[in-house]
Amino acid sequence: MSIQLSETIANRLVVEQIIWLTTVRAGSVPTPTPVWFLWDGETFVIFTQPGSQKLRNIAQNPTVALNFNTDEWGGSVAVFTGTAEVENKLPSAQMDAYLMKYAEGIKMIGMTPERMAAEYSTFIRITPSRVRTLE
Repeated sequence: MSIQLSETIANRLVVEQIIWLTTVRAGSVPTPTPVWFLWDGETFVIFTQPGSQKLRNIAQNPTVALNFNTDEWGGSVAVFTGTAEVENKLPSAQMDAYLMKYAEGIKMIGMTPERMAAEYSTFIRITPSRVRTLE
């Protein structure tokens, strides 16, 4: 299923650096976490460390939500809901695009792209089924 995106939201998917990933912990506790992401035109890709809480949550319940920060007045809302799958290997083009997008951020946290890829070696692919916006 493909979702319809406005030009504004499509642009945010390219330029935004952070998106909030909400998974559900045991006991039905929603757990929002700010993450780096790559939008490939159909799915979101998120790097994570093996054994992370996000992965444990997704194993129990693959339904997730993603949202951007709003503007200072509560506008510019974009909330995606969908299904998460865990992968151990990304196509090289997606890996390269992700590492290029976050080249400065990777340097800021004292890592190299190689170390980042080694430590954050598990990938979450989220296929959105719905988007709610208020632009």
